[in-house]
Amino acid sequence: MNDNGKGQLFLCATPIGNLEDMTFRCIRILKEADIIAAEDTRNSIKLLNHFEIKTPMTSYHEFNKVEKARVLVERILKGENVALITDAGTPGISDPGEELVRQCIEADIVVTPVPGAAACINALIMSGMATRRFCFEAFLPQDKKEKAEILEQLKSEQRTIVLYEAPHRLVRTLSQLCETFGEERRIAVCKELTKKHENVYRDTLGGALSFYTANEPKGEYVLVIEGKNTEELKAEQQAEWQELSVNEHMELYLSKGMDKKEAMKQVAKDRGVSKREIYNSLL
Repeated sequence: MNDNGKGQLFLCATPIGNLEDMTFRCIRILKEADIIAAEDTRNSIKLLNHFEIKTPMTSYHEFNKVEKARVLVERILKGENVALITDAGTPGISDPGEELVRQCIEADIVVTPVPGAAACINALIMSGMATRRFCFEAFLPQDKKEKAEILEQLKSEQRTIVLYEAPHRLVRTLSQLCETFGEERRIAVCKELTKKHENVYRDTLGGALSFYTANEPKGEYVLVIEGKNTEELKAEQQAEWQELSVNEHMELYLSKGMDKKEAMKQVAKDRGVSKREIYNSLL
């Protein structure tokens, strides 16, 4: 209990496969908490039994997250400490934990992370792709139209892209990625991270599609896809501007209030040519 009489919410990361990844701190917090909110109590009881954790559990999942979060917030406000765990990994990432966090923040409750395994980070660092800048999309929508829209948005993303995918949807997703990104984009397909059959398949999107079409996907997958090459993106953008004549291109900026000198400078930049070349074209 805090000085204000309220309890706390602890976001406890649990192993994504290998039980040795459980931290000493996480075990202590789970033992000391008044209650553990678990995404699937039937799954989590195996973990708790392994570490001899006797704390009572309650179910907190996608279909009761709003109402159950209110109940848990009330308990915390009365001084109880709640530990939130997901089926595997870090709660709040691609699971209902974000709703409970939001409600706790609104109620001025302290939220504390207890770090541990996260499949997206593990896949990223072992992928061989650039790690300085990346974007995480978790699971893509199952709705075909919505999925296509998101992939189209990601098409020009220059950061490394990290996605989750289930085995029965992997081939279909790889096919859509090939259609949208092109077959030559590099990918690392990370399977069953930290588990006995952990594996990373590194290839192009086209190569990965061929491989998993011939070899039935099994297990859980994290896809790490290289971002769009800066020079390639610039070349594509310049090619799009070529669809306009220089005069039309100039008019586009002049109509926005630019003076002629600035408009010429911007047109030259867009088209990847010198200002002198634009000047000569206008003459």
